[in-house]
Amino acid sequence: MEPHDPIETEPTTLPPPADDSVELGPSVELRGDTLADSVVILLTLTVLQRVIGFGRSVLFCRWLPEEELGLWDIAFGFLMLAAPFCMLALPSCLNRYLEYYRRRGHLRTLVVRVAWATVALGAVSAAVIFSANEMFSMLIFGTPEYVSMISLLAVVLLITVVTHLVIELLNALRYVRVLSVVHLVNSLAFALFGAVLLLGAAATATNVVWAYTASCVLSTVWAIWYLRPTWRAIPRPTAPLARGDFWAKILPYVRWIWLTSLMANLFVIADRYMIIHYSPEGPAAGLRLVGQYHSSRVVPLLLISIAMLLGTMITPHLSEDWEQNRRDRVRLRLNLFLKLLGLTLAAGAVVVVLCEPILFDWIFKGKFNDGRIVLPCTLAYCIWFGMTLAAQNYLLCAERGRWGSLALVVGLVVNIVLNLILLPRYGLLGAVWATTIANLVAMGLMFGFNWALGFRPDAATLLVTLAPGVLCFGAWWGGWALLAVVCLVAVLAPTTQWILSPDEKQLLGEALGGYAAKLQAVRRRGR
Repeated sequence: MEPHDPIETEPTTLPPPADDSVELGPSVELRGDTLADSVVILLTLTVLQRVIGFGRSVLFCRWLPEEELGLWDIAFGFLMLAAPFCMLALPSCLNRYLEYYRRRGHLRTLVVRVAWATVALGAVSAAVIFSANEMFSMLIFGTPEYVSMISLLAVVLLITVVTHLVIELLNALRYVRVLSVVHLVNSLAFALFGAVLLLGAAATATNVVWAYTASCVLSTVWAIWYLRPTWRAIPRPTAPLARGDFWAKILPYVRWIWLTSLMANLFVIADRYMIIHYSPEGPAAGLRLVGQYHSSRVVPLLLISIAMLLGTMITPHLSEDWEQNRRDRVRLRLNLFLKLLGLTLAAGAVVVVLCEPILFDWIFKGKFNDGRIVLPCTLAYCIWFGMTLAAQNYLLCAERGRWGSLALVVGLVVNIVLNLILLPRYGLLGAVWATTIANLVAMGLMFGFNWALGFRPDAATLLVTLAPGVLCFGAWWGGWALLAVVCLVAVLAPTTQWILSPDEKQLLGEALGGYAAKLQAVRRRGR
């Protein structure tokens, strides 16, 4: 940053290039998947996983009463909020610093220290929640009636922490195939266990939590077993690494990841918590309203999950380019990634809007009319949230995670203030309007901070990013307008330079050419 920049900065500490006069310790070459391989593998298995997840969510909506569906929604939201909060986001440093410590012969040290610290923090947090279950029941559900649910969630929290740790390690190692299988096993097991418990026992949120717990245990144990050969292949360090130096390197990075994660998760769940606590008819009515809201988020959450998976997947690759001082390539890759991601999410939103009658009249049996009304705005803000998290990768590579936190803090404040104004007057629709505006503000700030650090999204990137906003003007009109934008971009991308620059086309062509060569090789072997 230049001295005149008004935003306070901190020094960026980057490792020297490999050919500098820095003595690197023993290292092991960990062969992960390439970025192009990662995208195709992840997309293929994600489609299968999300089909299973969508079917599971639909069945939960059909089987659970509105209040139980809302209870499960809030319980799961609490787990996703509490897990990264209590472990201080320590596993996130694996994505950023695995290559750094591998080149210096301290990869084993990194994994061991992060793992022990993460599990210890998770255990302490679970014990605190278990011992203060009545207080947390009031905080989360607005009533002391759910003490037993809080006690169960305390145990599940520790399991969730370990699951997140293993997933972050797999992603940092770029074991995309394995990571995709873990997600697939988790989703399939969750669906099977959930169906058995809901149909065989009782249609309650508690049984859904038990099904989720069993699926996490199964997928995590398998992943740990798979990682055993990799762990044995990592050499022990020849010299000790001072704990003070180690944590001084790690903590400034994870501090802002932790804050950003906290703000992001609060940002996601704030409107539902406000519905619970500020519903004029009490917490029970609030839970039923959250159940309606949940129905409108079933499909949009698929879009968010795709954006989050792909955004997390690209982080190690951008980090590797950043470590090798290839900043232009980082910008090129991220700009292309945002275009492709935005176009994909917009196309998905078009399909959802056009198929809305099938979803709510036939699949949901007309059960969620309020959810149907807010679906278009829910789609728009979910896409914007996914794009915000993807754009944040540039701030993370530049070790400016606190700027991303600031964007989400501002968005969270906007969300809360607008909910206080709109929720009492317009109900669920007002809450969704508030969340939509807040997401737009947060996304604008995230792109603005990237701009201040040198990342310049072009006009095409901004077009595909902002286009989902037309959905807020109505499902029918907005759906067809967004379809026109998607078709226009798809037609112009290969034929002009208005959408994709020559460098972006070359980068995309290299990836597609690589897969064409692999396909030909497979055909030759088949002959």
